[in-house]
Parts: sequence; structure tokens; C-alpha cells
Amino acid sequence: MNEYQHILDRFVERSRGILGGRLVGVYLHGSAAMGCFHGASGDLDLLAVISETASDRWKRPFMDMTVELNAQAPAKGIELSVVREDVCRPFVYPTPFELHFSNAHLDWYRTAPEEYIDRMRGTDKDLAAHFTIIYHRGEALYGKSIPETFSPVPPADYWDSVRCDIENAEEEIADQPVYVILNLCRTLAYRTERVFLSKQEGGEWALAHLPAKYGRLIADALASYRDGGGMALERTSAREFAGYMLKWIGCG
Repeated sequence: MNEYQHILDRFVERSRGILGGRLVGVYLHGSAAMGCFHGASGDLDLLAVISETASDRWKRPFMDMTVELNAQAPAKGIELSVVREDVCRPFVYPTPFELHFSNAHLDWYRTAPEEYIDRMRGTDKDLAAHFTIIYHRGEALYGKSIPETFSPVPPADYWDSVRCDIENAEEEIADQPVYVILNLCRTLAYRTERVFLSKQEGGEWALAHLPAKYGRLIADALASYRDGGGMALERTSAREFAGYMLKWIGCG
């Protein structure tokens, strides 16, 4: 992770320059905050909290800065959401966001930046999961402390966020096997033990708790996650695994 610390430092520095006193804090979550980041397969998960509704005057320079730093980031880039302080404490669900960016949106911003800035706002149920990880295992890179900025996410909201992310696992596992397999594992760990794990930790937990017949599938997903390589997959057995996990989790 040290090789990407300069990106985090630069993001904070330049965000402060663009946003000034409107910047409440910058928070790191995901694998980079949980001590199991792999540059070949991970992204840098960031959340910026601001004190007021975002202004179009600073969105363009802020996005230009983010895209510039994204080019220096690991393969999957930066994933960033910008939210107002008043939706963090007390927590609001589904959570409104002022701006969002990931590699998936890079071409849209490059080809139509004004449209992107105008339309990239709304609500995002995924933020309940992100806020939860920030609260329990995140890192404040700048600004107010995590307990000052965030209130705990109610378990019902967190579970709804997670459930929405896994409910189509049987269909999605063929296209995103590593993500789906490890995401199901960490979700089951939460349902059974109320722990908040990274994808890697979820896979390692599953190896110790799931039937041995799934061990190879999980181990292969972990190996692919660590080295960023592809994963050979037998679709029928993969769908069977997803169905088994969804039933045990309580979504099947």
C-alpha cells in the first residue's frame, strides 16, 4: 500500500485547495483501510464529506484532479463518493451523494464532462455498506474524526445495502467470479458472526467454515484476487455455490 500513499496524500492536499473550508474530511475504506490491499486487483476507496451542497463551480476542477490522480492509481483506479455532512450524522438511507467517480465512468466524464457533472448525483444504497466499513474499520485521512462525522448505520439499512449487492449472485458469478465468490463469503460471515470483513478476509473465513467441496473454488478466487489474474470457472458448480450461499445467507 505504501507505493500508493502519495496518491492519497495528494488527493487530500488538492481537495483542501479546491474545497477549502467546505471539506469536512476525507476517509479511506475498503481493502486499503483493512490491511489487505493488492494493487493488481484493488481500487482506492475514498469518501469525501463536505459541509454543504456541491457547487458546479468546483465540481469540474475537483473531477479533473480526481481523473489526473486516477491515472496514477492501481489498475482498478480510484472509487470516490462525495456526500454532505448532514447525511452522515444522523445517517440517511438511501444515502444522497453529491458526486461519484470510478473507472467505469471515466469515458463518460472525458467525452461529456458538463453532462457528467450535472447528472452524477442522486442516492446510492451501496453507501450504507461503505459508511459501515468506515465506521468500524476505516481511516480518517484528513479532517474530523470518524465518530465525529458518522453515526452508526442501523443494521437493517446495512443489511438492505448488502442484500441488494448479492441478490443476483447466481447470474453474475459467471462474469465476476472473484468478486461474487468472495463477496458472498464475507456476507455469510456477517450474517453468522456479525463481523465486517474484507473480500480477502471473507474468503479466508469461508475456507475454515464452509464444506470442503467448496474449498478449491474459494482458494482459486483468493489466488486470483491476490495476483489480479483470471479465474477458470466451471459455471454449473459456480452457480450451485452461489445458490447454496444465498440460501444459507437468507436470500435464496
